[in-house]
Amino acid sequence: MSRPTPAPPAPPAPELCYRVEGMDCADCANKIEALVRKTPGASNPRAVFATQLLRLNLDESVTPRRRLEADLRALGYEPTLRSAGAEAREAHAPEAPPDPAHPHEGRPWHATRQGRGVLLSGALLAAAFAFGFLEPRLAQWGYVAATLVGVWPLARKAWAGVRLGNPFGINTLVTIAAIGAVVIGEAPEAAVVVFLFAVGELLEGIAAGRARAGIKALAALAPKTAFLLEGEGEDIRTREVPASSLRVGQVVQVRPGGRVPADGTILSGFSALDDSPVTGESVPVSKGPGDRVFAGSINTDGVLTVRVDKDPSDNTIARIIHLVEEAQGSKAPTARFIDRFSRYYTPGVLAIATLIAVVPPLFLGGAWHEWLYKALALLLIGCPCALVLSVPAAITSAISAGARRGLLIKGGAVLETLARVRTVAFDKTGTLTEGRPRVTDVVALEGSEAELLGLAAAVEQGSSHPLAKAIVEKADEVGATLPPSSDQQAVQGKGAQAMVQGRTLVVGSPRYAAELAPLAAEVAGQIEAMELQGKTVVVLLNPPTPLGLIALRDEPRPDARKAVQALHRMGIQTVMLTGDNRRTAEAVARQLGIDTVIAEVLPEDKAAKVKELQAQGRKVAMVGDGINDAPALAWADVGIAMGGGTDVALETADAAVLRGSVRGVAELVRLSRDTMRVVAQNIAFALGLKAVFLATTLLGITGLWPAILADTGATALVTLNSLRLLRFR
Repeated sequence: MSRPTPAPPAPPAPELCYRVEGMDCADCANKIEALVRKTPGASNPRAVFATQLLRLNLDESVTPRRRLEADLRALGYEPTLRSAGAEAREAHAPEAPPDPAHPHEGRPWHATRQGRGVLLSGALLAAAFAFGFLEPRLAQWGYVAATLVGVWPLARKAWAGVRLGNPFGINTLVTIAAIGAVVIGEAPEAAVVVFLFAVGELLEGIAAGRARAGIKALAALAPKTAFLLEGEGEDIRTREVPASSLRVGQVVQVRPGGRVPADGTILSGFSALDDSPVTGESVPVSKGPGDRVFAGSINTDGVLTVRVDKDPSDNTIARIIHLVEEAQGSKAPTARFIDRFSRYYTPGVLAIATLIAVVPPLFLGGAWHEWLYKALALLLIGCPCALVLSVPAAITSAISAGARRGLLIKGGAVLETLARVRTVAFDKTGTLTEGRPRVTDVVALEGSEAELLGLAAAVEQGSSHPLAKAIVEKADEVGATLPPSSDQQAVQGKGAQAMVQGRTLVVGSPRYAAELAPLAAEVAGQIEAMELQGKTVVVLLNPPTPLGLIALRDEPRPDARKAVQALHRMGIQTVMLTGDNRRTAEAVARQLGIDTVIAEVLPEDKAAKVKELQAQGRKVAMVGDGINDAPALAWADVGIAMGGGTDVALETADAAVLRGSVRGVAELVRLSRDTMRVVAQNIAFALGLKAVFLATTLLGITGLWPAILADTGATALVTLNSLRLLRFR
């Protein structure tokens, strides 16, 4: 009996992306995610208040998108559906009008819906105050009107929250407090409360817009137009086209003072390029044929011809923006704890306020008006706005500040872990050093130096290894003749071999050469002397006979020593993890001030060494080029990739230093520590102000409007304190 063929798995529901007006705080994002999770057919919601983006998967056969959009509007948000690639197109759109989904960008605050509401509420409050001098009875009704106008949008959001399963929100607390104050005859204070709360929400939106501005500035880096080269030979002509229309393989011209329109490779021309807008590198970098360039870089002098290697929607800037958006949606452990805490905190505040309103009058002979008033004030003090905002506001500012300086951090969890790192392990080649070794010594044991270089280059030709390239370049430089070779093959982590002139020649490390045949004491002494100078030595052998020695040196990066010193000042231990020989590694380590050297380690064994460092009970960050160091980067508590915007540097590790400067590692750690310091200050502000006003309210010293001022004031302090991180240098 044949078994029935299993049904193929159902395809995932399509992904939708919305820009959501009014999603200006972490609490807004939490409410929107909760709504999506409760919507049938919707899944995997990711709401990021810093970018006002909501991504989700939606099966419209279960719930049409119009129904979801209506529910979002009922909560007080305005969703605008975005199509795939919209971010990239926006970056290239010629002078697009202000996006209506950005209430605080492109328009002044008073032109937004939220701003108009604040102005109307304030005008009614001022009118009621003026009537107080003319006709007190009219003034009372003016305060009631100001309260009702101001509380109406809050009441709608509160009711939508109740209907959608989220009854204990900030809007609920303020609505109950304002209406309750009117009922007990405190309309003037109710009007002030509603007005101050609206001002606080407006400030949150403006602050969120400031953080978003950093990402929009990145999107604006790529030029809107490009000079496309068409035709061949003498018939080549230049045509100005939209940069968004460029395709892979096309050739463009980049003129002096212009920006590179797409990621690509220089085909002709030499110039210094200012990569600072993309990578944060402060000094222009000289580039020529064969070098990579990034969209948004500024060409300072020469005319360049560049082949387009990446579609505009997938260039370095677009990928950075995507990674930053994802990072801002990744919550730090502290933020997740506060989110969980706030779910119980708000219902708890309502319960305590109810007890304060009822118990003293019923059982202790208290006056109903007095204790109702104190209970309403407690509701306002209990608003968790500042507390919920304390972590994500700081994280968002830090990620935006880092991205503008070539420091990519993939989320709040990475920032929080980086702040606790006590050991940084560096790969040597290409990380602490330039990654461009040069031949410094040639010692021929048989024949001439030129013959030795020719034979070694014949073995190494075609290899992409940095040492092999250096040997081939040196042979070409001295005009050495390369005999024909065949059967080239690499010996993993040890060297290379090939058939040359009927002999199997080997170019390998001294350790590998010693495995094939013992080296004479004189040769071993020469090798040791060169390695003590920080040089890497390779041996050319016709096994078992050594034919000569070639020494190469990869110079340390100019800023490496200062970067190591900066880490030491922060109390961080530094370790070098390298496959190079111990004497060379120790010479470089002494030059840079590295604490510990772990040398002669194969790439696959670096991860095990990272685990050994972690076993000492310290958080470990691994810094590498993101390719052969991938296992170690993955095992470290934080993997930091060095590189100029390569796919691996952007995608392999938890963080990336785009400008290839070791100094960026110390800056990452300092930014993370500054961020966690700001988070601690924010939580202290939020809870401290509430504690003070809770005591003064219960003692009868302060009332309703100082209570809401405590919440608004704490929100403003938290926001302004977080925005300081945008000025990180």
